[in-house]
Amino acid sequence: MDLSKRKQSSKDFLDLFFPIHYLVGMQIEDALKCGVLTRQQACLLWTIHTRGTDGKKMRRKDIAHALASWYEVTSSAISKSLRALSKPPLNLITMVEDPENGREKFVVLTPRGVQFVESMMRNGTAFVETMVERLSDDEIRSGIHFLARVTEIHHELASEATAKRKPKGGGAAKPKELS
Repeated sequence: MDLSKRKQSSKDFLDLFFPIHYLVGMQIEDALKCGVLTRQQACLLWTIHTRGTDGKKMRRKDIAHALASWYEVTSSAISKSLRALSKPPLNLITMVEDPENGREKFVVLTPRGVQFVESMMRNGTAFVETMVERLSDDEIRSGIHFLARVTEIHHELASEATAKRKPKGGGAAKPKELS
């Protein structure tokens, strides 16, 4: 493919991505919310499920870092969501002290939280199935491959950007001397 077609493809991807992100993505989030949670709470539970130890336990600071990469969200907003998830009527998580660091907390799904996350996954899967059932086997394979590859490239680019921001030599940058 020549350069001009590649540039046009980038524009075409953008024209498709933005509505998919906001229209389809929001509908998936709505399915995951189960009519009970906020978007942020659904993403918080999703993060524990997909990145946490056994899908049930994760450091609070790691949750905050993950959500900050998705949303413009403050630590206090995350704390508010965590409190709501830990209290009645939800009772989906509990906070436990890290035995290795008393200042750090783990967020752990309660048995009720595990069941709720399972229902989130069922709802999300059922919603996506309504679209997948209209695709051919080849479109399904190609779509999964494409999304996996785009995700892989995103992680590569993020790692490269992080590496560029780190000072060379492994230590902190030395302050400039005053003349």
